[in-house]
Amino acid sequence: MPIIISRAVIGFIRQLIFNKILMNIKTLILIMINSLIVLVIALLSFSFYEQFSSVLNDRILMQLNSIENLESIQIENLIKTEWDRFESSEGSGENIDSTTFALPDSIKMVDGIHDLTPYHKYKKATIGFVNTKKGRKIKVIDYSNIQNILLERTGMGESGETYLVGEDFRMRSESRFFSDKKPYDVSVKTQGVISALKGINGRGILEDYRGVPVYSVYSLIQISNLKLVILSEIDVSEVTKPLEKLKLKLMTLTLVIFLVAVTLSLFLTRIIVDPITNMRNSLRVMAKGDYNQTIEYKRSSNETKEMFDALSNLKASLQGAVKFSDAIGNMDLKTNYKPISANDVLGKSLLTMRNKLIDFKNKEDNTRIMAKRLLVNGLENERRRLSRELHDGLGPYLTSLKYYIENNVENELKKTEMKKIVDETISEIRSMSNALMPASIDDFGIGVTLTNYIENLNRSTSMNIEYEDLTKQENSNISDHQGINLFRISQELINNSLKHAKAKNIRITLSEFDEFISLFYFDDGFGFNISTVKLGSGITNIKERVDICNGKITINALPGNTTFEIELPVEL
Repeated sequence: MPIIISRAVIGFIRQLIFNKILMNIKTLILIMINSLIVLVIALLSFSFYEQFSSVLNDRILMQLNSIENLESIQIENLIKTEWDRFESSEGSGENIDSTTFALPDSIKMVDGIHDLTPYHKYKKATIGFVNTKKGRKIKVIDYSNIQNILLERTGMGESGETYLVGEDFRMRSESRFFSDKKPYDVSVKTQGVISALKGINGRGILEDYRGVPVYSVYSLIQISNLKLVILSEIDVSEVTKPLEKLKLKLMTLTLVIFLVAVTLSLFLTRIIVDPITNMRNSLRVMAKGDYNQTIEYKRSSNETKEMFDALSNLKASLQGAVKFSDAIGNMDLKTNYKPISANDVLGKSLLTMRNKLIDFKNKEDNTRIMAKRLLVNGLENERRRLSRELHDGLGPYLTSLKYYIENNVENELKKTEMKKIVDETISEIRSMSNALMPASIDDFGIGVTLTNYIENLNRSTSMNIEYEDLTKQENSNISDHQGINLFRISQELINNSLKHAKAKNIRITLSEFDEFISLFYFDDGFGFNISTVKLGSGITNIKERVDICNGKITINALPGNTTFEIELPVEL
């Protein structure tokens, strides 16, 4: 739009000059000056509006993505927890009403987690478990817990909602817009659902099941035989209300500045034209042969020169303002600009706009880091909770079961087999609990936890892993969340070396100093080219964990000498 306006203005001025349209200099100056001012204002307004719109879109999609990820994790953890309890329970039987459900053999004979909604007499959203290992067991879980997770609408505005869709493109949760309909009666064959069912997670501005444009984030929840699409959406019309207000304010500001510019340009042209008019009158008198007349006019050759110098300075000032505004529009906020004088209102306004954009960007970065920190902390807290539930909840039950078998089962062969199964289950639960959150990290810190973790790895793999713990054994300043993130980073690095780098030797050093914590990692694997390789989620997760700890990372990925150097500030 600004490019079209500028071309039109330049074309009009060129037509006035080359076609020799009769026009006095005052009108020509007015047109030229005001055209330049309108052009600059239009460019600034358009750049600011586009940038604000882009930032708003990214922020909304990022917020929806965080909400969708959190609720997806909660739903998956809920279903997996229910499944673990179901698998560990004894006995057999079905807790479903055969008059309500018509389950085919293709469901009853397949172990795992199933979506039973299509087989419900009234199409009520239902998730069921099937286990045929020790006699057929079928259980239907309480779906209200999943619905309660989806009903959490913090940060979703007035039109936002998170809902589930099955493989048959039917809703599996209540619609806030069609509350009078059953979820199964609402068809949701949208682009987001289609993409998610193909395994493509994404986000963008799409049409929802009402045909209304929305900001949408979608992904696939796939557990065992269960496939559900989770979507978090908010209406575009609600989000863009501030943009419409901003557009109106920019138009009003443009009009006000234009009126002020016209007024100032009229005063300016008077100063410029008056000396020229006096010179014209003097020449007319002299042309009549009257050489003795006294003509009052200012012989202002210096003033005329200063006038043209001022115009040149104005041109240079406008060029600088346009260049600076273009840099701001491209978010090059480090560009230097100096107002030409204390009265340079435009220059001061541009600097103020630049400073406000810098503040906004810094706040946005801080908000993004804080959101990542809250998400990671929430995930680690959930892992800690699940780890404790596995250890403190299921562990005693299995131990009691083992004692019961020893004291009450008379058949020695069966007793031995049952004790073996229980021991393997206890060992598996202990491994799962330790993988979710090592108990030693809260009791003994990151140094001891990494020592135990690497000792276990050395016993189970042929790779040589050396670990040096240089942390303070007493009065350590490593915070809990730093310790957890350092442990997860080490896990991810070792996993990458095992799976991708094909390394044979790994060296890890964790050092604690007065002002910072250092993690040094080395392996002799294949390495990778940082400038060309497409970083996977592993390296991305490592960088995000370093960011949320306000640290810095240096990667050297040469073949046979891959190193990661991470420094985190001590949090006092």
